[in-house]
Amino acid sequence: MQPAKINYKIYQGSTFQETLRWESETKTYVPISAITRDAPCVITTSAHTIPVGWRIRVTNVAGMKEINTTSDEIYYLVTGKTSTTLSLNKVNSLGFTAYTSGGVVEYNTPVSLTGFTAQMQIRETLESTTVIHQMTSAAGGGIQLNTTDSTIFLTISAAITAGFSFDSAVYSLELTNASGVVTPFIAGNITLVKEVTRRIQK
Repeated sequence: MQPAKINYKIYQGSTFQETLRWESETKTYVPISAITRDAPCVITTSAHTIPVGWRIRVTNVAGMKEINTTSDEIYYLVTGKTSTTLSLNKVNSLGFTAYTSGGVVEYNTPVSLTGFTAQMQIRETLESTTVIHQMTSAAGGGIQLNTTDSTIFLTISAAITAGFSFDSAVYSLELTNASGVVTPFIAGNITLVKEVTRRIQK
């Protein structure tokens, strides 16, 4: 698997937090039975397991054609759900045409994180033997793997970023399954934005 390329800015002295999601290449399609003309918009579907925060596409809706995503690059983010509804906080459908029938919610099936561990390192350069900061999915290690929401949550505390002194660095995040297979998940560059407001020492 080719790791995704994501570059980050870390603000010195501030807490760094990022939520990642692992999408498989397998598509899942959930039939739609109703869509509200409301703010936010709520889609009623057959039973689904789409996590909050997951990105979806809406296609082939009759009547409320404004909600159809006509490009592979356009997605909605699920901001709330029940077992048969999806809330889209950023979609105000009050002015849309009334829903009449049909349509599906389309999304890439989440990869189960059950049994996985994670490790991430920051180095000044790819060749550097010095690790600036290391994170793991062990308790308190800065990486949380949420098997319910299929999320990978990264945290670097403000106390740690305050000690960073590099201008730029590189990082990579690897996931290891229960069988020991290592998957390079993401990698990229980090730019450190130097702190202006500093804690006053008393």
